[in-house]
Amino acid sequence: MNKTYLKLSLDLDFVLIAITAAVKDYILCHKINKSLEFEFEKTDDHEVYYNIDEAPLSFSRFYYFVEQGEIEYYLVNNRNPEGFLIPEMNKVDFFIIIQQYIDKDDLNFILTRLNKLTDIQVAAQISPLKLKSKENLVM
Repeated sequence: MNKTYLKLSLDLDFVLIAITAAVKDYILCHKINKSLEFEFEKTDDHEVYYNIDEAPLSFSRFYYFVEQGEIEYYLVNNRNPEGFLIPEMNKVDFFIIIQQYIDKDDLNFILTRLNKLTDIQVAAQISPLKLKSKENLVM
């Protein structure tokens, strides 16, 4: 009997910024909008299925689209009362996912501005390829 294997590959071509900030998601979103002149808006929660037999876990999500360059930004909460979006990053409160190309100068500008916000302890770029639960970040 011949066996057929299905090989799936995840599109992990995005920039990932981890943020530690002990504030509510909407407060952080407002402060980021003011500091970076972004226009994050609340969208449907990001749902992740950990077990087929259980209901998915929902994580709040905000979205901002820049027409010039067609860049998509997502601000996603890493915590919910039942668990973490990325369990191995349990010290991180939020993630910003930037889909599409962004140059180093723009990324450094964003990181500098985020780290200047008083409510953010740290904001740093991390590689999604190094995460065990990277599939949870696919939007």
